[in-house]
Amino acid sequence: MKKLLLLSFSLPSIPKLQSLCHLQQYKWLSYSSQFPKEIKWNSKTNVIITHPTLVAMESCSSMYQLRQIQARMTLTGLITHTFPLSRLLAFCALANAGDLRYAHRLFCRILEPNTFMWNTIIRGYNKARIPAMAFSFFLDMFRRGVPFDPRTFVFTVKACEHFSMAPQGESVHSLARKTGFDSELLVRNGLVHFYAVRGWLNHARGVFDEMPVKDVVTWTTMIDGYAACNCSDVAMELFGLMLEGDVEPNEVTLIAVLSACSHKGDLGMGKMIHEILEKKNVRWGLSLHNALLDMYVKCGCLVDAREVFDRMESRDVFSWTSMVNGYAKCGDLESARRFFEQTPQKNVVCWSAMIAGYSQNDKPKDSLKLFHEMLGEGFVPGEHTLVSVLSACGQLSCFSLGHWIHRYFVDQIRIPVSVTLENAIIDMYAKCGSIDAAAEVFSAMSERNLVSWNSIIAGYAANGRAKQAIEVFDEMRCLGFKPDDITFVSLLTACSHGGLVSQGKEYFDTMERKYGIKPKKEHYACMIDLLGRTGFLEEAYKLIKNMPMLPCEASWGALLSACRKHHNVELATLSASNLLSSDPEDSGVYVLLANIWANERKWGDVRRVRSLMRDKGVKKIPGHSLIEIDGEFKEFLVADESHPQSEEIYRVLDDILLLSKLEDSGCDCDL
Repeated sequence: MKKLLLLSFSLPSIPKLQSLCHLQQYKWLSYSSQFPKEIKWNSKTNVIITHPTLVAMESCSSMYQLRQIQARMTLTGLITHTFPLSRLLAFCALANAGDLRYAHRLFCRILEPNTFMWNTIIRGYNKARIPAMAFSFFLDMFRRGVPFDPRTFVFTVKACEHFSMAPQGESVHSLARKTGFDSELLVRNGLVHFYAVRGWLNHARGVFDEMPVKDVVTWTTMIDGYAACNCSDVAMELFGLMLEGDVEPNEVTLIAVLSACSHKGDLGMGKMIHEILEKKNVRWGLSLHNALLDMYVKCGCLVDAREVFDRMESRDVFSWTSMVNGYAKCGDLESARRFFEQTPQKNVVCWSAMIAGYSQNDKPKDSLKLFHEMLGEGFVPGEHTLVSVLSACGQLSCFSLGHWIHRYFVDQIRIPVSVTLENAIIDMYAKCGSIDAAAEVFSAMSERNLVSWNSIIAGYAANGRAKQAIEVFDEMRCLGFKPDDITFVSLLTACSHGGLVSQGKEYFDTMERKYGIKPKKEHYACMIDLLGRTGFLEEAYKLIKNMPMLPCEASWGALLSACRKHHNVELATLSASNLLSSDPEDSGVYVLLANIWANERKWGDVRRVRSLMRDKGVKKIPGHSLIEIDGEFKEFLVADESHPQSEEIYRVLDDILLLSKLEDSGCDCDL
């Protein structure tokens, strides 16, 4: 083969390629240090290499060495031969220390590159994550009539996976069919992978079902495609068929199936996979260990998860984070924190798991404290972290921090805003009493889901704006969103706070009839609260008695509060009795009942309630308040003098009390 090669040259004009690609697709000036390590340029070859220069080529580790070898090839004439030239090109295009720009120049100087060389340059651009250039070389190859081989289609379809649209991949599939290459197992596996990665499972399954011969790669690709799209049942069904077909699963197959088990929460299947691993000689890599660990954690089986963790010879941050996440979700925050502290190298996900654990288990102060520590360590929180922190802010009514997170991370740093994050912001503002800010975020949302609507309805309900809650509900229905049980809890709460008895009854009656939603305990509690607040105590009691399930504490508590408001001692006593039967140590019930008796001046009954509290060892939980000062939370109990500035605090309180009395009396005295 004739060849002209210079040691240094300028980039030739390539009008065909430039017409196919945008300018940004030529960013291949410094890819040598960014190449993924999974691709090996000097993959095994059937050719026995004995020439000293080629032997040196196979162990080349830098472009400096490559240029020296290239110079030697030029002087000896070795570079005019196809195989040495192809190895030179492969190093530049595929090696971690290679240079794709140099490979491109080299390729364009070859007068008649063969199929292997075309495949190499296509593969190189795939590796550099410049799929448009890879596809453009395939088109040029087609126009020039260069013969294809199965790898040509595999590498080109791989490039098509990265395009936003699918016509390129479908056109490659069509060409493979016309040229007969779609009968090749390698090509069909590539097509199944292409469709599965894009989530086109019907197309992937179509190719899969047409295949007369399937290997472990075929089965694994299809199973992984289903697992990635949360079609766990189909993934595990396919795995069963794979075993019946006597195809031995490999490590990747088992990871995909374990992922499906995790999504579905199928502990039985997960344990079966574990047994297969124990019985068969399957290579236990770190990824497989982590997948098994993740399965046990997500299925809530922490004993087995801990056993797997303890047996692992090596662990990474994913291993440690799985244990943190598992213990946090089951409420064992002490164990979760212990694993968190022992994690050698924490990442954002690890911090987020612990922060979420505190937030979801009613420890918002600890969640925010850890969030401040995370920022102090220099980590930039992601979406999941911010959602947990905003939830903690809502629980504590910590408006200042929640508002800062919104303005700084979303508006200034511009972290990508998802619907989930915007929903968390709405919920935080609503719980902090800033319903107008919540409504502003809601109005500006480009995309909303049911949680968005439920959050703003709940916000209006909690802030006493029943009319707006109902208006949003009506708008939600007009836009085609179907309410769920959470929607009706918020809606009934709004009616309760607004005293809208007839509308509340209508919503409650139409839940099942119109929307197919059976009322739950929470809905009955809302209705009892609505009836009780508006003075319909007997009707509220009748609703409790006719509930299709045992009344919850919220129902009896709502009735007890209504009895105090409307001075119904008999129903109050009955309500308190039912509450104390389920929780005899609830000091709030004793105190509320004693206050009801006191309002009726039945002091003997008051003494009896207080005596009962003493006999049972129940102590009244002191009232407390919580305020935020410079990012720290200060808690104050009733008559608390533990604070170092308590004297000054009480003096200021006395001044405020005096000022309020003067305001009430209309005095214009200047203090």
